[in-house]
Amino acid sequence: MKLVLFTPADAPSRWAAKPGILTDSGVVDASSVSLDPAWVPLSAADAQRVMTDLIDRYDSLKPALEELARSGPALPLDAVRLLPPLPRPGKIANCLANYWEHAQREARPLNMFLKNADAVIGPGDTVELPDFTEPYAFMHEAELALVFKGPAKRITQENWRDAVFGYTCFMDITARESGRRTWRNNSWMGKSFDTFAPLGPCIVTADEINDPNDLWVQFWNDGQLRHNYMTDDMEHPVPEIVAFVTTIMTMNSGDVVACGTNHEGLGFVQDGETLKIEIHSIGAFEVKVHDPLKREWERGVYMGEGSTNHEAVKRNRPEADVAHG
Repeated sequence: MKLVLFTPADAPSRWAAKPGILTDSGVVDASSVSLDPAWVPLSAADAQRVMTDLIDRYDSLKPALEELARSGPALPLDAVRLLPPLPRPGKIANCLANYWEHAQREARPLNMFLKNADAVIGPGDTVELPDFTEPYAFMHEAELALVFKGPAKRITQENWRDAVFGYTCFMDITARESGRRTWRNNSWMGKSFDTFAPLGPCIVTADEINDPNDLWVQFWNDGQLRHNYMTDDMEHPVPEIVAFVTTIMTMNSGDVVACGTNHEGLGFVQDGETLKIEIHSIGAFEVKVHDPLKREWERGVYMGEGSTNHEAVKRNRPEADVAHG
């Protein structure tokens, strides 16, 4: 099932969010099943609670939601505004790199950083580049994100599915100093500007995805294909990510872990561009870019430090690591 948050296109408040089911016919309003009719969300935090509550009660609500998806009236997509399905996650943990790339032959240690949850935006929103000149440039990273159901703590690799509610698409917008070095050499700071975490368009429940390490990720900048890779090329696959992060911290319902990216195909983002991500079997969405300073960098795939492959990400993992288990 594909779960969304939405408002009618003419709603007076952006955050008067309703839960919905994304179908081939449009969006089916699920608020009659899952939302207290006396409560109207008025903020991003309220909208997050709508989805978190749905995650927590999903098992008991699933039969009614499935019936709605089959027979409920669907609103056409041009009659609704899709919000980020998780407007303010309690935590956004991001894997550093985590893909075989540039002909490396040993897996790097699994490592993560936290990204500012207030940076989340959704379909049709705008990435606002900061209006000061210290960062050198800004780049995109397209990633698969895990949506947790919790509380999840010390989950083993064998039981990783117990902690994962579903999956969504994630853009990790990043301020760079030079080459691929994050601004001030700090992953949290250079990746946490407001609007630097586009997320959406839906949460696909885990039962719809047989293997999250068998998904096709693509990303376009103004129609030019940049990222184009399979998630089976992760250095550390999803079960290991789940075990690692829940060893360190408790993951609560609606928390997010972005699984990293293959940096080949990396490029700059700048004023006026349209960014699109698609993860096949999950969905696709676009955001715009606005730069009040109208700065310009080279257009196209960045061919400097690290990024080497223009048209499609080539597999660099050693043959011994093809099977991820």
